[in-house]
Amino acid sequence: MKKLLSLALAGVMALSLAACGSTPSSTPASTPASEPASASTPASEPAEEFETVDLRVAYMPNMGSNSLLATALNMGYFEEMGLNVTLTEFQGGPAEIAAMASGDIDISQIGHGAHALCIEGQAKIFHLDCTSLADAVVANTEKGINSIADLKGKTIGVSSGTSAEIILNLALASAGLTQDDVTLTEMDANGMVTAMVSGGVDACATWSPSTMTIANALGDKALTLATNNDYVDQVTFPSSFITTEKFANENHDVLVRFSRALLKAQDYRAANIEEVAKWVAKQCKADEQTMLDCVGEGNWLTGEFVANGLTDGTVKSYYENQQKVFIDAGRITEEVPVEDYVLFDVMQEAVDATYGA
Repeated sequence: MKKLLSLALAGVMALSLAACGSTPSSTPASTPASEPASASTPASEPAEEFETVDLRVAYMPNMGSNSLLATALNMGYFEEMGLNVTLTEFQGGPAEIAAMASGDIDISQIGHGAHALCIEGQAKIFHLDCTSLADAVVANTEKGINSIADLKGKTIGVSSGTSAEIILNLALASAGLTQDDVTLTEMDANGMVTAMVSGGVDACATWSPSTMTIANALGDKALTLATNNDYVDQVTFPSSFITTEKFANENHDVLVRFSRALLKAQDYRAANIEEVAKWVAKQCKADEQTMLDCVGEGNWLTGEFVANGLTDGTVKSYYENQQKVFIDAGRITEEVPVEDYVLFDVMQEAVDATYGA
């Protein structure tokens, strides 16, 4: 176990799941975000022909990370773009980025926390996926925890640099606590499930489906102390697809094709989320009902939302506001232009090809 440094949380900018500019507004968790005026429908064109490209893509075993990939694979959207996609499962974004840096992975899907590494120059964002509602701080009441304040002096499982850790920090701050007031144990999502069930930790900061597994295993002893929904006025957590700068420079057209498949998958996912949950369960070798229980833990943005959001600045504001969260929390020390690490040109070319320029 090790103590982790506390993060300054004062002054976090108010955001919401469908925030846009300086006047954000809330949207329901189980439906796509409120969207600007609708983009035109996907362009109807003769079938295109592409040279087949093999891609190694990393994901995490949950709805937020795998749902868009599962949709694109099952609906044949990658195949339409001449992309032969092989998926590899990881337990967190930092590990995915490390695998890309070593050349073992070409593209990764990451949650909010790993975006800090993109801001620091370790990867490039090229597609906005969804916003997360899946993080939670879960406690075992048998450990004498009945409120956030009761976490003082307790042992908490956490995965550093993740959105779940940010929810933990916000929860602690709401009770006048910091990470210095608790003992943090570094572990991955699977480790937290085991530790919570065995009593090795008193609480944990994790995400679905681990939250569901813990709740089912502990029954009445499981107490959810905080979730993303408790802080929608302070933070929003975009999930994105990323790659290395080297891969982006050498494979611009491939990324556009990949993004085009994702746009179509986003529209299908938003309208058929329960069907998609069953695909995710199969891909992740998880219980189907567990994944169905998780369908409300993401704001499933549509391709049309991305298209219109590029035009009116919503997409850019997501990443600007996200960076401010990192700065306010002390994770990032100085502002970086989002254009330095977000490939808006890839998104725009994909949108133009899908919905018409």
